[in-house]
Amino acid sequence: MPEGDTIHRSAATLRQWLAGRTLTAATSRHVALGAARLVGGVVTGVEAKGKHLLLTVDDRLVVHTHLGMTGSWRVKPAPSSWRRSMSRADIVLEAGDRHAACFDAPVVEVLDVRDASVRVADLGPDACVEPLDLGEVRRRAAALPAGATAGELLLDQRVVSGVGNVYRCEALFARRLWPWAPVADLGAEELDALVAAAAAMLRANLSPRLGFARDTGAGPGRPLVYGRAGRPCRRCGTSVARSPLGNRSVYWCPSCQASPSSPIP
Repeated sequence: MPEGDTIHRSAATLRQWLAGRTLTAATSRHVALGAARLVGGVVTGVEAKGKHLLLTVDDRLVVHTHLGMTGSWRVKPAPSSWRRSMSRADIVLEAGDRHAACFDAPVVEVLDVRDASVRVADLGPDACVEPLDLGEVRRRAAALPAGATAGELLLDQRVVSGVGNVYRCEALFARRLWPWAPVADLGAEELDALVAAAAAMLRANLSPRLGFARDTGAGPGRPLVYGRAGRPCRRCGTSVARSPLGNRSVYWCPSCQASPSSPIP
């Protein structure tokens, strides 16, 4: 699933490509979307909020997308052809010779500005945006259900937005923190450090030229634990484990991230 850094990069590309331009065409394979309403409007803003992308037209309508596991935004100069079949395009926006298309996204909708604001109202502070309000993150973390774990906290978009499973795993590893550590047992300092580690990794990847999670010491495309189940930990050599946690699998090192008291799940 694209994480916050990917969405921010997509927003930056769309902003550079379309901002200030008048939409000359807007089509969608979803008839109910009403994409034609956008034609003639000027793109007045493009922003990322966590994993949500909001493209505003005439400060009145918003194209809201959430890319989920499969979606992506692409831009092309006309009359270039698209590598992907246009039958998979959820929406295509044209501004003269500049075209942008969103493919395979589970959430694509055209909303008025007020409804778009409601869609993202419950999101926690965006981990890609500096300065990160760690006080607000702590306040939201304190409202989590009893028994919530550190691993679950990082994926809860209501606490801190933009963090996905890759950065969850890498941040927990960077802090040598057992993924099932209860949030209630984390002091403010450790909670801040954990969230800040995930945020630093996201920001390090806001530019495609920067290496993966540079603050953890990993090289380009070289995560330390994510996706490495059964392979040696890059730090200690222990086999990396993979276990269910929440609705995703967490990758972790049973040695570097050992539980202080509980058995391994």
